[in-house]
Amino acid sequence: MLRVGIAGLGTVGGGLIGLLRGTLAERLGDRLVIDAVSARNRGRSRGVDISAYRWFDDPCELAADPSIDVLVELIGGSDGPARRAVTIALTRGARVVTANKALLAEHGAELAALVDAHGGALAFEAAVGGGVPVIKVLRESLAANRTTSISGILNGTCNYILSTMEAQGREFADVLAEAQRLGYAEADPSFDVDGMDAGHKIALLAAIAFGNVPSVAALETHGIRDVSLLDIRLAAKLGYRIKLIATAERSPQGVRTRVAPALVPFAHPLAGIGGALNAVVISASPVGVITLTGAGAGAGPTASAVASDLIDIVEGDVRLPFGVSADRLGQPVAAGGAGDEERAFLRLLVDDRPGVIAAVSNALAKHGVSIDALIQDPSAAVGAVPIVLTTHRRDVRAIDAAVADIGVLDAVTAPPLVMRIEDIPRTVT
Repeated sequence: MLRVGIAGLGTVGGGLIGLLRGTLAERLGDRLVIDAVSARNRGRSRGVDISAYRWFDDPCELAADPSIDVLVELIGGSDGPARRAVTIALTRGARVVTANKALLAEHGAELAALVDAHGGALAFEAAVGGGVPVIKVLRESLAANRTTSISGILNGTCNYILSTMEAQGREFADVLAEAQRLGYAEADPSFDVDGMDAGHKIALLAAIAFGNVPSVAALETHGIRDVSLLDIRLAAKLGYRIKLIATAERSPQGVRTRVAPALVPFAHPLAGIGGALNAVVISASPVGVITLTGAGAGAGPTASAVASDLIDIVEGDVRLPFGVSADRLGQPVAAGGAGDEERAFLRLLVDDRPGVIAAVSNALAKHGVSIDALIQDPSAAVGAVPIVLTTHRRDVRAIDAAVADIGVLDAVTAPPLVMRIEDIPRTVT
């Protein structure tokens, strides 16, 4: 029999207790039992009876209790009590299940080293994608494959905002305020809309898929605050939809990770993912291209993912956190360096006067960047004319240099907006 201690009794913790008493009790019997819990406020009503469990005010004391075989950490945060409790549990060789993406993205390598040293376990299916089983797919189902790229919609808040802007013809600030009222976005939405939440998640997926140290420092991260309704409409005229895309890809220089708003063709698997859903597209050999879609957050999907890790532990299916021992994890490289090539979408606001398009074309040609498509929309102008162009594939440094030159042209009235264009994923051979 394995005794479980749960640290953190928010909506996910309450949902997990319900599963452990219901579905999991039917499946596992007395092989897994809740023994103790910990939270900040003992007297708070949680909609679930916890009176039968031992109570710990301090989650670190719960983690240190030698009778607790499995610590479930649902506190959150990259440091503080969550990190201390997980470290204590792993140091004594206990198993740990967590949904804490920030903790793992910041300190995953050192926690994996504790697993190697002390023989415990660290499982975190719930840390990425909620109810989407992407970690198990990468670590187990695709273990014999060579993954070349991962791209995904990993933040439901951003996807809801962009989808609603497009569907209802509303601007970012208006939809964000609504998302906050509905509970899709936090009072301070920065972690979501500035891309860091998705960044933590893609760092973890890259670590599993490519055997790298999960690294926030190597991330290139851009959020969606600068995406306007005008951009969404102009992208649609060119056959694209704007999404916040997290990517991890293998290159000759190493593994690169980024999060940024990008254009996806209407035929791309991610283009049709609406609302608060998450989705991940994995390109690997020999399996080819696969897409996983589902609810990325919420008490039910997250508790379900935590429960799946607990079942694995009971059944003895325990694997290394990132697929290899901690001392074999490689280092990712920063995106945007030598050898990185992409197609770009460039939106300009310019004065309506002769010679502007020629000046823009000359700036691009100076750096060897060729235009694939160009549209001008005077009907959308408010004091300036929007020009949108897409480029052929070119080194990102050349594109950046051309954009810098364009940005200082007298006729350009606002900083240019540049977004990557995602290719439709192809079968890897």
